[in-house]
Amino acid sequence: MVTKPLKVAVLISGRGSNLQALIDHFGPVITTSPVRIVTVISNRPGVQGIERAKKAGIPTAVIDHKAFPDRIAFDASLDRAIREAGAELVVLAGFMRLLTEGFVAAWKNRLVNIHPALLPSFRGTDTHRRALKRGVKMHGATVHFVRHETDTGPIIAQAAVPVLMNDTPDTLGLRVLQAEHKLYPLALRLIAEGRVTLDDERAVVDGRAEPTVLFSPAL
Repeated sequence: MVTKPLKVAVLISGRGSNLQALIDHFGPVITTSPVRIVTVISNRPGVQGIERAKKAGIPTAVIDHKAFPDRIAFDASLDRAIREAGAELVVLAGFMRLLTEGFVAAWKNRLVNIHPALLPSFRGTDTHRRALKRGVKMHGATVHFVRHETDTGPIIAQAAVPVLMNDTPDTLGLRVLQAEHKLYPLALRLIAEGRVTLDDERAVVDGRAEPTVLFSPAL
């Protein structure tokens, strides 16, 4: 049973749609929430996500990566701000910077990301176009613990969406994004409730409901 909320820092670089989904799900005014967003940090000034956080009364910071001589210096400043906020978990939500090996190691198993594909397929960028080009019948999103190698790490949760006959990267991407907005709060809730454990590099979810089979095309 959770007695106090898990303190989370959310890192963004843009409009913050996944951030908004987390705000809508967890508060900040929901006193029974298992998750509390203690800071939102952007590496880019003037982005919509910072305004979303301010509107919700969440402390914000802008740490412009362009103001630092290298990634190590930027990550050190980022790490300091996260720790000063008292965060226990770092959540990447559209954060468009590659983190150094040292930062990832310092936050190992306390750093999560959401990726717009069903990992381990379609790591990297431009996932929706690549999925359509390959002709996959199911696409989706993955929440995972972060490792230094891009888009790797133990998978916590996934959401699948069907690929439709007339899909474009934009229409498929919108459907995946809508799934992300439900998936990320679910994954953070599972972590906050202590229901996610690691068996080597495999994330095990305790007490999960077994899903029904998904078929595409439908039977």
